[in-house]
Amino acid sequence: MSIERASERAPERAPERAPERAPERASIEKALLRLTAARADRRPCPPVRDLLPRGDVDAAYAVQSAWVADRIEAGRRVVGRKIGLTNPAVRAQLGVDQPDFGVLLDDMICTADAPIDATRTLQPKIEAEIAFVLASDLDGGVTGPAEVAAATASIVAALEIVDSRIAGWDIDIVDTIADNASSGLFVLGDHPRELGDLDLAGVSMTLRRGGEVVSTGSGAACLGDPLAAVAWLAATARDHGRPLRAGDIVLSGALGPMVPVAPGDGFTAEISGLGEVSAAFAGGSS
Repeated sequence: MSIERASERAPERAPERAPERAPERASIEKALLRLTAARADRRPCPPVRDLLPRGDVDAAYAVQSAWVADRIEAGRRVVGRKIGLTNPAVRAQLGVDQPDFGVLLDDMICTADAPIDATRTLQPKIEAEIAFVLASDLDGGVTGPAEVAAATASIVAALEIVDSRIAGWDIDIVDTIADNASSGLFVLGDHPRELGDLDLAGVSMTLRRGGEVVSTGSGAACLGDPLAAVAWLAATARDHGRPLRAGDIVLSGALGPMVPVAPGDGFTAEISGLGEVSAAFAGGSS
């Protein structure tokens, strides 16, 4: 399946909101309102972990699902998923100890030939990744790297512009999950290819801002292998009742440390075996 077809799937129904106890439902609504207001007002907010049960990732995913449902009701389409916090360097940067996932919507897609408006984000950072486009569903009881490889239509170099609605990126795992895994925008490269026999764990990545190298990494830094990262996502998303489907774009996780973005910056990532992908940011106030 092509990248173009992946972004043209039939509209997805809003995810069902699981029944919650009244106190938990109230906490979820408060967290959702805080994050929604931060987006609308373009003003980062305090962490939401003080509103939710301590360490409760299920409650955090409920906040995320409620936000996605609101976006779908407003006319947006789900085009895939992103995996966050797969890279130990990124987990160390943020002080978080486990991966998570978020939802990709059609209005998050950017192209390399158009400068990205900095006002679309609050506190952007950028990281280089390998994106997968799925040819078939990944909803089986056992999903490992072999099953992911068999379900993959193509892979392509990608840049993810991560963003946090939480002031100063002061997040723990509950904050980032509730905030749609700190998702922002993403750019896909122009040269998708079949997986074939490419060793994704062995690829190298170099990210440059202008001519300066600002981040390096490898496929092995992404949960040991990007295929293993997508297998983790498939199992976790299935367990949350939101399995991966044919046509999904999956951002498999950072290959190296994330880098802050400023208006006017231009970035190019080179991933061995996959080529280059670029993103440029418009100047002006962010």
